[in-house]
Amino acid sequence: MRTPALAGPVLLLLLARPVSAQRVETGFLDRTVTVAGQSYRYQVYVPADYATRPRWPVILFLHGAGERGTDGLLQTTVGLGPAVRRDATRFPSIIVFPQAPPDSQWVGTPAEMALAALRQTMREFQADPDRVYLTGLSMGGHGTWYLAYRHAELFAAVAPICGWVADFPRFPGSVPVVPADSGAPLPVMARRLARMPIWIFHGEMDAVVPVSASREPAAALKAASADARYTEFLGINHNSWDAAYGSDEFVRWLFTQRRR
Repeated sequence: MRTPALAGPVLLLLLARPVSAQRVETGFLDRTVTVAGQSYRYQVYVPADYATRPRWPVILFLHGAGERGTDGLLQTTVGLGPAVRRDATRFPSIIVFPQAPPDSQWVGTPAEMALAALRQTMREFQADPDRVYLTGLSMGGHGTWYLAYRHAELFAAVAPICGWVADFPRFPGSVPVVPADSGAPLPVMARRLARMPIWIFHGEMDAVVPVSASREPAAALKAASADARYTEFLGINHNSWDAAYGSDEFVRWLFTQRRR
């Protein structure tokens, strides 16, 4: 049986389908971004049910010192990446995983690269600009403070894990979050971020980054009447990120935050 009359309308309907209705690849995706002429690899996690929502929250995750490199993959193996792989339903969001180059930190060009990866992701996917979150662990916890201080307007909430704010002599190349000529770093930081929802995490027995590196900014934020929480995991060493990202209370808190 011939049905040539249907071919034209069907073809037109297929061609007229909006881009948003087309199939989008999901899971952990390879991407690159160029900053100052240099190309950097990063990963983007896209939920399996991406097509079911018009807009998605976005998390920018900053890894620790051990995941630096150029492969574009290692940064998904510690912290938030494994938490997503264990139960993706707990993190209904697009997640950006930039990777800092070897022997660098989340300051200067690597910090700008992380922001470039975030912005590129938000252009590529259906992102909600009022629900962009920032979190990181250890060196990435420091990077979380650093980016939040300099770009508070971008984020709805931040969650630094076992990071630090002031200069950290035990970590070569460490850069203070607050520039030296700005005044006492903790009060200055607390005033800048007083309206930013913040949840700080640290292990009580941390032998890498002393717990005081989180206790002190938490106290400064409290003194400034900031919207900040602090959780200290008793008996936990440096790896406080598994407990933080494993907390259902934290996840619920995070996704209720909107940019002010």
